[in-house]
Amino acid sequence: MDNFAVMKPFILFGSSMLVVVILMAAVAFSNKKNELPEKHAEIVLRDIGHQLLLSAKDAESRVLPVKKLNSTTYQVSFQKNVGFISDSLINIVQRAFQKNVLAKEYIVNLRNCEQKETVLAFEINGKTGDLTPCRGRKLELGCYVIEFDLLKENTFNSLWLLLLIIPLGLAGLYMKDRFRKKEEKEPVAADAEYIPIGNFQFYTGNNLLTTGHTTITLSEKETKALKIFVENINQVVEREKLMKEIWEEEGIVVISRNVDVLVSKLRKKLSADNSLKFINVHGRGYKFIIEQQPV
Repeated sequence: MDNFAVMKPFILFGSSMLVVVILMAAVAFSNKKNELPEKHAEIVLRDIGHQLLLSAKDAESRVLPVKKLNSTTYQVSFQKNVGFISDSLINIVQRAFQKNVLAKEYIVNLRNCEQKETVLAFEINGKTGDLTPCRGRKLELGCYVIEFDLLKENTFNSLWLLLLIIPLGLAGLYMKDRFRKKEEKEPVAADAEYIPIGNFQFYTGNNLLTTGHTTITLSEKETKALKIFVENINQVVEREKLMKEIWEEEGIVVISRNVDVLVSKLRKKLSADNSLKFINVHGRGYKFIIEQQPV
């Protein structure tokens, strides 16, 4: 049983990491599965070029090899000059993409060969809406290239994120519980020595403050700091002294801001007794005082 308790955090951590790895592999496989083969894209685009030539009454010239410009952009060009109506290109492309499920969202640019200027462009996009501003235009006979930019779909499924959060959340809860239990101390013995501080009993050996039926747990650093202040009541405790005795003796380099944060935590934990005060002495440090309460 003791061995299991020792191994429990390692088992939980290992199981969580295994789930994360499996989920990452599943997402990668899902994305890979959704990718269309490059050869399939080239065939569909060549067929679009062929249909375009037929719409221009050209059954003899051929479509040149499709070029892949980058991971999402392809270029179609022709052996000879071609002329057509813009609606023909838009309609042929839409039918081909719908039939072959090549891409649901894409941008098409028709450029002239010499100036590389865009002569016609349109976009099919379910999120922002379709843009086909060049309908009805007649393109004179000339040298053109067509660029197809296949917009990648966001295949991220929020379910994967949920499944990823579950093991990490369980691991986080376990670690939080573990640290909480670590901070919990054994019950204070009836004869345990303590330092009276106002209405509090300060048990330095247990890292505890008690008042009435209330018990407040202190961290190791809070205990060290409060002990220094108690030993120097009504005296200015220099920041350098606190930094040295609380952190630097353990080989940790800190800044004065760490002292301010630590004192702020002590103020909060001692707030039940209004007579206990931490006074900031500008440029030096803090003074811990116990005010006399009116009778």
